[in-house]
Amino acid sequence: MAKVLITGGAGFIGSNLVSYLLKNHPESSQLDIVVLDALTYAGDPRNLPNSTQVSLVVGDVRNQKLVEQLVSSVDMVYHLAAESHVDRSIENSLIFVDTNVLGTLNILEAGRKFGKRIVLVSTDEVYGSIAIGFASEDYPLNPSSPYSASKAAADLLAISYYRTYGADIIITRSANNYGPKQYPEKLIPLIILKALARDKVPVYGDGTNIRDWIHVNDHCQGLMLAMASGTSGEIYNFGDIEHVRNIDLVKWILATLNISEEIIEFVPDRQGHDFRYAINSDKARIKLNWKPQHDLNASMLELLDHYRNSN
Repeated sequence: MAKVLITGGAGFIGSNLVSYLLKNHPESSQLDIVVLDALTYAGDPRNLPNSTQVSLVVGDVRNQKLVEQLVSSVDMVYHLAAESHVDRSIENSLIFVDTNVLGTLNILEAGRKFGKRIVLVSTDEVYGSIAIGFASEDYPLNPSSPYSASKAAADLLAISYYRTYGADIIITRSANNYGPKQYPEKLIPLIILKALARDKVPVYGDGTNIRDWIHVNDHCQGLMLAMASGTSGEIYNFGDIEHVRNIDLVKWILATLNISEEIIEFVPDRQGHDFRYAINSDKARIKLNWKPQHDLNASMLELLDHYRNSN
């Protein structure tokens, strides 16, 4: 039986990864999944599937002793635990550095010590705003927010552990995720829930910022493939799928829900707001045989139904 540790596994992407592995891993019936999660505001044990193959350890990646104990007992590690909301990082950057950098350092050190493969889940935001073209994996890091800077720092630590110690580390960077179980501070669930409640829908600036969207299960597929066949020391981008202006996405959601655009409220732009994210995923498509399965329009219709039925 393969034993897997997923840090941050009770959050949005982490809990979807747990479910995805149980359903799609070639040896799913032989998986034993340990979830490490501090259960802060965005983590919820109810996100996890009810399965005897899944166990939850409530704890913090900043706890070095606990991290070493868990990493030593598993075969592989998906490291997703992170503070991830840009607005919160602008208000209080310390917790982002503490969790995203020092917490990652604990994972890297334990992985090096016990010889475990680690997939470090990062973000396209480390590349910063891309004026034209697309960022491949060797594109310079140019983070704009304390959040993306902390993730870039974690990435650089991971690269140093591979180069210095030969640690078995793979870094993945994905575009904006969407799908079920996402905490409502993020754009898509925030807009949907505000619209369904007929509250004002906030849009930063003029709403022309461009984002690249990927369904969370397409991201999970990439993470599974990276763990199984990725090359140690390499970075893989997952994205380059659906490039949409924020205002167009908001208007599409409102139109689909048959709600007037009058509830849109333009608010002062975020400090250091990146205008355009765009990453090139050719490497993952070629080297990992990664092929996203979800269309944004069709998947968003399913997601809207999910929220309508939940309310």
